[in-house]
Amino acid sequence: MMVSITFDVEHDCPPYLTTTRGMEKGLPKLLDLMAEKRVRATFFFTAEMAKRFPQLVKRVIDEGHELGSHNYNHERLDKLSRDEGRKAIEKSLEVLRGFDDVVSFRAPNLQFPNYYYDVLEKNGILVDSSKATYKGYREGVKFFGNVLEVPASTTSSVIRLPWRFQRIIHSRLKEPRVYFAHPWEFVPMQKEKIRWDCRFNTGDKAIELLGMIIDHYRSQGARFFTMREYYDLYGKLKRE
Repeated sequence: MMVSITFDVEHDCPPYLTTTRGMEKGLPKLLDLMAEKRVRATFFFTAEMAKRFPQLVKRVIDEGHELGSHNYNHERLDKLSRDEGRKAIEKSLEVLRGFDDVVSFRAPNLQFPNYYYDVLEKNGILVDSSKATYKGYREGVKFFGNVLEVPASTTSSVIRLPWRFQRIIHSRLKEPRVYFAHPWEFVPMQKEKIRWDCRFNTGDKAIELLGMIIDHYRSQGARFFTMREYYDLYGKLKRE
């Protein structure tokens, strides 16, 4: 069984807030949890957050996780012209590759017009995770040119549902099971003026539930993949 834990590392709950409590408090908690559970994850950073919190980028890399791009400052690619989107992607990679090799990308809000696959390929991106099965994508893991698409399986709020509901959802997902969340979900957001689904069970409860997901899959003998590892696996199969 193939499972991935991924994080979209951005300022708090865009477009509603501009604070960075998730970076200051949430991301360190997540890294502590990943270390405790011995899971390597993929962290898709916006370049803006990487510039403001370089010590957290360094910790991600030093602890064996994968660094990916979440665009420059959370720009939605479907709201930009193709040229504007290309420039934002390239700017993000210029910043992030100052920290480490970056070969994975996820578009903000999982909004990714297909013509950007060519942009990613020309900029050395090997894996994209911008499509989502819960948004109707049905093609599974697939190469678009030389870029491997590994779609997200569920919306991030699923990981904060009560466990009795989560178990039903997990059992119905197809492989690979790709989960994503945001650092701001792991600090208390109940008093913020944001959507209800962005507030419930945030903070320590979210940490507890994510730990339960990891334990659930480990008890079933699952292997946890980073995005780069999917490329290594599926790229080998493609060459054969």
